[in-house]
Amino acid sequence: MTQTQQKTTPMASPDDGLGPVARFLKATEIDTRLLGMAGALLLIWGGFHVYSIFVNGNAGFITPRNLWNLSVQTSSIGIMATGMVLVIITRNIDLSVGSILGFCAIIMGVVQVYVLPDYLGLGNPLIWIITAIVGMTVGAVIGAFQGWLIAYRGIPSFIVTLGGLLVWRGCAFLVVRGETISPVDSTFALLGGGPYGAVGATGSWIVGLLACAGIIWMLISGRAQRKTHNFALRPAWADVFLGCLGCGMVIGAVLVVNAYPWPKGIVDAYAKANNITVPPEGMFISHGFAIPVLILVAVGIIMTFLLTRTRFGRYVFAIGGNPEAAALAGINTRWMTLKIFSLMGLLAGLSSVVASARLNSATGALGTLDELYVIAAAVIGGTSLAGGVGTIYGAIFGALVMQSLQTGMPFIGFDAGLQQVVVGTVLVLAVYLDILYRRKAK
Repeated sequence: MTQTQQKTTPMASPDDGLGPVARFLKATEIDTRLLGMAGALLLIWGGFHVYSIFVNGNAGFITPRNLWNLSVQTSSIGIMATGMVLVIITRNIDLSVGSILGFCAIIMGVVQVYVLPDYLGLGNPLIWIITAIVGMTVGAVIGAFQGWLIAYRGIPSFIVTLGGLLVWRGCAFLVVRGETISPVDSTFALLGGGPYGAVGATGSWIVGLLACAGIIWMLISGRAQRKTHNFALRPAWADVFLGCLGCGMVIGAVLVVNAYPWPKGIVDAYAKANNITVPPEGMFISHGFAIPVLILVAVGIIMTFLLTRTRFGRYVFAIGGNPEAAALAGINTRWMTLKIFSLMGLLAGLSSVVASARLNSATGALGTLDELYVIAAAVIGGTSLAGGVGTIYGAIFGALVMQSLQTGMPFIGFDAGLQQVVVGTVLVLAVYLDILYRRKAK
């Protein structure tokens, strides 16, 4: 009797056949679409910077001043884009957010200029708080009403919000007969940014260090949870790399905003008001992070937690993936739709706080065409119009890309017509790339 020995071949590793870049991306779990957007943003900034230097003879686009202003200008669109992600994930659309923003701004202008001073006194510290609450409440109520029409009366979201686009813009003009309310409460105006509407150098370093601590904590706690649930772990070097990358970006942002000083005239006025002697070489006071940017960051964190860590978020993705199956599984899809649109309205109200405070006035034209930029930001950020797919950080990144185009083209001398052509082209291209990405994923 002869014995035969069988040779065993080792099982192929899942990483066999992958190139070094693919192995790196798999180990770090970096979103390739986010990486592509980051590359596109750097190309946009680099192109504007080179063009402004060699063609226009300017100082360049990538300067602390421009980047600081860009971050402030992104805030309003970015706040609304985080809510639009949920709307689009559930296979709906909201074309009324810009008009809601303008209507809320008018209501807040009336409240803080014509109503509250008569009862609380001019300059009362409660005025800006009550005004902001009123604006967000009005937005939430409008959103809930539109959500009710969509969910409980079966009217398509496109029609309801298209009607809202016209109705709320018209109401904004009717309330004040097309007049502009200005100036707003001085404390309320700080929510829009500016030299006094920022946290300064020390405050920025505190925010930056807290953000770095949060990044490290997320990586450590995430690794511990994976061990607890026996999920696959990232290599230790990958976690270290992600931590260094995240903290490096935060520290870089702090250095940039702290490198942008107050204008000389404001420094002189500040020094005079506080009995400070300005040296002959001048005084350098950093802006630091603007308040609108911190509001956007806070909204992004809260919305990310809501979408990825709560039952509400799981229901949102379930409805977007298959509405019929979600309803059969016991999810109250109509009530969820109403809540999603109400949340979208609340965020539009919050965005109107930032926009009107930055403008230091309330006008019925505020927020015109913002709905298109908000939808474009969400789509560019990877939210699929087919539903079921989307991220909050992607929408904020998309808002930054859109605002970079809007800010950069006038900076290098492109006229308004060309700006619209570019923005429209970018939107169509983003949807096309999303279609190609989904086909490849299948």
